[in-house]
Amino acid sequence: MGTGKRGLMATAVAVVCAVTVLAAPGTAFANPTPSPTPSAGQALAPAKDLEAVRKKLDKLYRAAARATDEYNAADEKADKQSTQVVELAKKIVKGQEKLRKLKDRAGAAAAAQYRGGGLPPEAHLVLSDDPQDFLDGAGRVREGHHATKGLLGELTRTQEDLEQYAKDASAQLKKLEAGRKAKAAAQKKIEKQIAQAEKLESALQKEEQERLAELEKEAANKAQTAWLDSGILEEINGKASEQGKKAVKYATAQIGKPYQWGAEGPRTYDCSGLTSQAWMSAGRGIPRTSQEQWKQLRHIDVQDMRPGDLIIYFGDASHVAMYIGDGAIVHAPRPGRTVTIAGAGSMPILGVVRPDAGTGADTGTN
Repeated sequence: MGTGKRGLMATAVAVVCAVTVLAAPGTAFANPTPSPTPSAGQALAPAKDLEAVRKKLDKLYRAAARATDEYNAADEKADKQSTQVVELAKKIVKGQEKLRKLKDRAGAAAAAQYRGGGLPPEAHLVLSDDPQDFLDGAGRVREGHHATKGLLGELTRTQEDLEQYAKDASAQLKKLEAGRKAKAAAQKKIEKQIAQAEKLESALQKEEQERLAELEKEAANKAQTAWLDSGILEEINGKASEQGKKAVKYATAQIGKPYQWGAEGPRTYDCSGLTSQAWMSAGRGIPRTSQEQWKQLRHIDVQDMRPGDLIIYFGDASHVAMYIGDGAIVHAPRPGRTVTIAGAGSMPILGVVRPDAGTGADTGTN
């Protein structure tokens, strides 16, 4: 949040108090290289133990991914609520100025009556001897009545608007504070899960870490091979839309950049930060988080997907990647990794969503 917005936020709080008184193509699924041979005398963990470590790490990083979605969602909400509070503050300031002018007009009308001897216009009219003056005066009295009635009505409406703006701003401030707490709680979850994963990895010897990396590749390759063996790739032949091509170009240009939770580029990304920014570069704004991308974007059958579509992974929609064709995806995997190309079937697929309508036949379902 910029300095200007923070200033308006501070003003908003002060104004609310005052008015309250008033009223995220290649392949990455080739056969793994042989595991390095440990030096003599080193006691390395058995393969089954390292596999247990791999599963534990996967669990920790997935928990961190879920918390990252929570963090991103809270951050997005907080930004929207901040904007709403600022807009309400502007309305309150304008309303106060309008109320001041209306009160000045009402005061002027009262002063004019006082200068007229305190007699209401009707009395002066009755005391007139000139018939024409009487008729002219009668018209002015009617106009005066309407003007006075209109002024009083406008004063009342303005006061009511100010009171409502104050209530709305107060409610938004409470939501903003709750959002900040949710964001802080999600950040603690992320940091805790990543710290545990890093501690687990750091306890391994260099050779064990290399073998662990190979186990991760083997697991991904096994899943990708099973996915390809299903024959699904023979059915996937969709062509990218113009916007889809732009999104793929952007996403693949980020290959090699580090993963960072909560990041939307340009130097680092998390999974949904990469896909949302890629589509923004193509002129299409989409939800910030993988879960909201799954909820809000159009669902497409896997066999109908085309480059640029987003593949949502795991039952909780905690990861997202962009399909780039030939059975491959580009994605920001997890902490400690960089944006890379992988097999589209290397993780459990929940479904596919399409950010744009594009051109040609569109057989997906809503």
